[in-house]
Amino acid sequence: MIDAVDMDAAALKAATLVEALPYIRRFAGKTVVVKYGGNALAGTSEHDALALFAEDVVLMRLVGMQPVVVHGGGPQISEMMLRLGKQTEFVDGLRVTDAETVDIARMVLKGQVNPQLVAAINVHGNYAVGVSGVDGGLIRAQVRDPDLGFVGDVTSINPGVLRGMLDNEFIPVIATIGSDEHGQAYNINADTVAGAIAEALGAEKLVYLTDIEGLRRQVDDPASLIRQTTANELESLVADGSIAGGMIPKVASCVHAVRNGVHNAHILDGRIAHVLLLEIFTDSGIGTMIKGSEPQEGTT
Repeated sequence: MIDAVDMDAAALKAATLVEALPYIRRFAGKTVVVKYGGNALAGTSEHDALALFAEDVVLMRLVGMQPVVVHGGGPQISEMMLRLGKQTEFVDGLRVTDAETVDIARMVLKGQVNPQLVAAINVHGNYAVGVSGVDGGLIRAQVRDPDLGFVGDVTSINPGVLRGMLDNEFIPVIATIGSDEHGQAYNINADTVAGAIAEALGAEKLVYLTDIEGLRRQVDDPASLIRQTTANELESLVADGSIAGGMIPKVASCVHAVRNGVHNAHILDGRIAHVLLLEIFTDSGIGTMIKGSEPQEGTT
């Protein structure tokens, strides 16, 4: 016989499923690009954080969505550089990358972080396929600034590589090393790549998982968390210095994406258990949502 506590728990589960139903219907068949940041990966116990993230992505896939994972690995690259006796230097959130550093970045992203994510997702079935931007000419790049070395800007995305995987119901997991027409590899900011891929695929949502709760109008004031905002407001916050450092590429890619066909962009705290499901399948929402035009109350 079911006791009262079990009955309450069962009722809560049923209510949650009912709440999720309209969102499952709405987003069935829609593409969601998720950038899983190296900081989110390093934010908690790696096993727990990764396992929860993998569950979210697989559930999205099983209810008919098309998740695409783009991953960073900044902390892991910095750790490897430290072990190898190299100094790390950043300019406006971008890593200065000499020839040795681009080899280190490629080794860490393709040899460590990417297989780790793929393996975590595939605990639940044969869903994830790991690729880098070099594969199939997925990410074409050119040098961003000679002073930054082998840091690339995205010149084009080959969406056919990803659409083939999505059509066959796989989950692409993308390491953000791109190349130019001569085969030269470039380390590309993962935030920028995620935005470019979301645009190329006409994604419904672009989601950034990081180690902060969302964007704030005042960095040191938790009460200034921005729940909904627009591309115009974000540009103003960058201009007045409220948003700086490593958040600049993230915000710039959000702004560009929502102005070029992506419905919404979201900045979420990847350390929160099942944060993707909370944002996509519940009424409450979480973190910061960015729209191309003025936000409406109650929109998701």
